[in-house]
Amino acid sequence: MINGEMVQVALLILTNKTSHNNCISLIDASLTSNPSKKAFALISNLIDFRKQLIVTESKNSIVHFATGDISKSLGDYSSALRGLSTGESNRFIHRFWELDNLGDEWEGFQTDAEVTSEYTGRSEVIFWQQEKGVIYELSIELKHLNHSIQSWKRGKPNWGKSGIAINLMGGLYSSFYSGDRYSADIGVIIPNCKDDMAALWCFCSSSEFVSAVRSFNQKVSVEPRYFELAEIDFAYWQKVAAEKYPLGLPKPHSNDPKQWLFNGHPKGSEQPLHVAVARLLGYHWPRQTGSSFPDCPSLGPDGLESYADEDGIVCMPPVNREQPAASRLRQLLTAALGPFDERALIAAAGPKGSKSKTLEEWLCDEFFEQHAKLFHDRPFIWHLWDGRSDGFHALVNYHKLDHAALQKLTYSYLGNWIQDQAEDARNDKPGAAARLGAARALQTKLAAILEGEAPLDIFVRWKSVKDQAQGWNPDINDGIRQNIRPFLFAGDVGKRGAGLFRSVPLKLKDKDRGTEPQRPKSEYPWFWCEETPGTDPVGGKLFVGNRWNEVHLTLAYKKMAGK
Repeated sequence: MINGEMVQVALLILTNKTSHNNCISLIDASLTSNPSKKAFALISNLIDFRKQLIVTESKNSIVHFATGDISKSLGDYSSALRGLSTGESNRFIHRFWELDNLGDEWEGFQTDAEVTSEYTGRSEVIFWQQEKGVIYELSIELKHLNHSIQSWKRGKPNWGKSGIAINLMGGLYSSFYSGDRYSADIGVIIPNCKDDMAALWCFCSSSEFVSAVRSFNQKVSVEPRYFELAEIDFAYWQKVAAEKYPLGLPKPHSNDPKQWLFNGHPKGSEQPLHVAVARLLGYHWPRQTGSSFPDCPSLGPDGLESYADEDGIVCMPPVNREQPAASRLRQLLTAALGPFDERALIAAAGPKGSKSKTLEEWLCDEFFEQHAKLFHDRPFIWHLWDGRSDGFHALVNYHKLDHAALQKLTYSYLGNWIQDQAEDARNDKPGAAARLGAARALQTKLAAILEGEAPLDIFVRWKSVKDQAQGWNPDINDGIRQNIRPFLFAGDVGKRGAGLFRSVPLKLKDKDRGTEPQRPKSEYPWFWCEETPGTDPVGGKLFVGNRWNEVHLTLAYKKMAGK
């Protein structure tokens, strides 16, 4: 470690002469960390000699230690390219569950894998608009400003082909690649011959591949071109592939509900209970809404549609003449799984399991926190409540929560609950008066979100003042991260920092990384602010371009801009 940075140290002895007959002498002492052992290695290890001519004529002129007598490298059988970068991931890249339907504008976007697995890294989608939309327009704009984001099409030669996606960081985890757009966090290897795919996959998904790459490149981040230099005993890996995949490579499939390949059914899922709740609230996975992927077609009805709530609002207690949430969930689970062990399902729910004993307890106390963590802090089923364990609790499908749905939640469902508590309070039932007060306070907060006056407004920094939503009229394409803010700013009813939610769904950022290209001050005054813009900003004299999120616009300010 030098000046706090992890580095690899090399001792170079150079002469200012060039000769094709000269040799490079190498001693590898990198496998030992102790200084005294390194000193001993420099004395005792064998010297590896390489002719300068061979090194300078080799691909990329890279010097590395031989790992055997194998003369072939991965580059003899394939090519590798890094993926694309949009320059603004929060705007153009979402988790697929942030959208109700991918439609024609959003496409699958493969990213780095958490572990080596056949089909993973498929949680995100990109606002591609058939390569003719906002990203394209931004690239043209930046080109005129003598900037460039041509990296937005990087990796295009690989699109539509089959290959292997490999993380460029850390453990170099791998997954199959099926031809989608893919991120700059991975490099994709495309076989020169399709018949070589199985052998290359067996090699690239093995520890031998990682060792081969790390033998000459120990950087934290590895450029894809270095993958091509990994030495491979191709005949050996052909034999491995023939034994492991006698019927051919597996078709695209995933039991993980965080992958867009998932079929949307609780049975066989890694998280049957969470999938069942989503289906109860009317959510469908991409393949159930018409999206298809290579060798993974769209799906028709599976029989659970009749159990889905029509308006996407399911209350924990029996409200508005509807059965309580747990009873409805049991009915759906029975239809999906047949007879089931409720305690076992609950115990296995979430990233770390659950301690609840009944569905009622789990839905009330653990579901939302698990759901938020499971779906990477982008929860699409919202648990809204009034802060009391015996009070008003409602699960809401974010995708269906438009202005009309929020009105229905506020004045119909919650209004019905308030009437019941008022009646119980008149009859002096224990706790009714406190429940009534909490419910009325929640109704006031929800009504304020409906109106959308600052600071309970929706703010989207890439939209001009005149294009900002007035009142609760969210644009799903802007993402959960932008639209969730009014519910977090409405004031905590329970846990600190959770706003109207049962637990903290995500942590907000006042400012994101990067800067914007210049924008008109009259339309985007927040980009002209050096410090936090606050409410109704006017901007400074100079364009700054900071990507502020902590901005609030009053209704009067928006209406004036729209004239």
